[in-house]
Amino acid sequence: MATKKFTILHSNDMHGDFLAEVSGKPGQTIGGLALLSAYINKVRAEEKNVLYVVSGDMVQGSLIDTEYKGISTIEIMNYLAPDVVALGNHEFDYGLPHLLFLEKMANFPIVNANLYIKNYGRRLMTPYKIITKDGFDFLFTGIITEKVIDSISQDKLIGSFINLEEASSEVGKICNAYKNNDIDLTVLLTHIGFDSDKQLATMLKPEWGVDLIIGGHSHTVLEKPEKVNNILITQAGTSTNQVGRFDIVVDDGTNQIVDYQWSLIPITSDIVAPDQKLLDFIQGFKKEVDAKYSAILSKFSSQLTHPSREVETSLGNVFADAFAQCAQSDIALVGSGSIRSQQLGPVVTLNDLITCFPYNDSLVKVTVSGLQLKNLFSHIMRIENRDGEGECYQVNSSVRATYSNKLDSLTVDGSPITDYSTYTLCLQGYHFSQAEKYLNLSGITESKVVSTSAQDVIIEYLRNHQNISSAIEGRLVYN
Repeated sequence: MATKKFTILHSNDMHGDFLAEVSGKPGQTIGGLALLSAYINKVRAEEKNVLYVVSGDMVQGSLIDTEYKGISTIEIMNYLAPDVVALGNHEFDYGLPHLLFLEKMANFPIVNANLYIKNYGRRLMTPYKIITKDGFDFLFTGIITEKVIDSISQDKLIGSFINLEEASSEVGKICNAYKNNDIDLTVLLTHIGFDSDKQLATMLKPEWGVDLIIGGHSHTVLEKPEKVNNILITQAGTSTNQVGRFDIVVDDGTNQIVDYQWSLIPITSDIVAPDQKLLDFIQGFKKEVDAKYSAILSKFSSQLTHPSREVETSLGNVFADAFAQCAQSDIALVGSGSIRSQQLGPVVTLNDLITCFPYNDSLVKVTVSGLQLKNLFSHIMRIENRDGEGECYQVNSSVRATYSNKLDSLTVDGSPITDYSTYTLCLQGYHFSQAEKYLNLSGITESKVVSTSAQDVIIEYLRNHQNISSAIEGRLVYN
């Protein structure tokens, strides 16, 4: 039996996490691309056959990335030199034309099999990449989450085969057309979430020969890969604080993995020293950003937190109150996923705020009935929406909602919502455009843009509200 050993390092949902942070251990730092680069270099020097792959969302999440609209991220990723990268939903945050520009900047292939240019039957991106290592051929292809379709839904040129059944068929097309006897390993890079990865694995025909699914989007941290339909499925959490590592042995005769070890490696200063050249390169971006955004914006009475997007948070409460005040609305919803930091303050600089809330979307005020509001809260508070992949929200202080197996109660300013009364609701522009899908809200007859910049609203609110205190008040209660 002819076998060879390969090491696959993998990241996902890095979100522009460029800089190391102080860890809980004295003198130790964790994460950041300079430490990650040093670890990748170390493994490449120690092992003969190494591949480094990224399963989407390289961009969006840091002020450096936002300021340069992902250009800084691509330049830095060129330094890391991944072998292949898949698209994540946040790669579309700066618009489709800009994504195509970033792709041209990348010195590495970006693969996706299921985004198409309508009417022409042509894929938007490179659908696959075959990489040869030590005489063995690896076939990589990529699948994207349906959230991308939401973000580019206004672009009538772009369509997709996007539900799991259709996505599995696209994988089949790639494998049927390009997988041959010389392909020793087939790897699917996804950005659809860990639960969806497991569902997708059940739909892949064994004849297609998919060996690994390396995923992203749900930020799942695993103790070991899960095996479904004889396919190993894994993910590496989020940020650059860790990297996944597969050490696999492949049988050239059967094209099968006969042995493997997988671990999630913490990227700390204990195991490597930072890559100084890359650190200097990143510091060049940071210096310019710090000079522009270092001004103190506000001070909270204590640090506010946003540890989970599925529940009410003290930081989410402040943002929702700011939106409600701006729109003069009865209810304001803030997409929990648009708050990108787990904590903020007590001192808040402009840098801190934009890093925490990078999405400069509009705010839209709509008029709805009480019955529509009940349907909305029943939809967003349902248990299957709180799985790490659903669309969850923060609400303003006027709202109290309780949910068990159904919506038990919903009040505004202490009064129960009545079906045929009318109420005003403030939404971020993205959620307004996806109101039926995400909020179960249709038939909106009256709407008005109250701000073209939600970011401006938050900035001015914090400037004019010093020493803010916020606590969990029972705005959203799950029994």
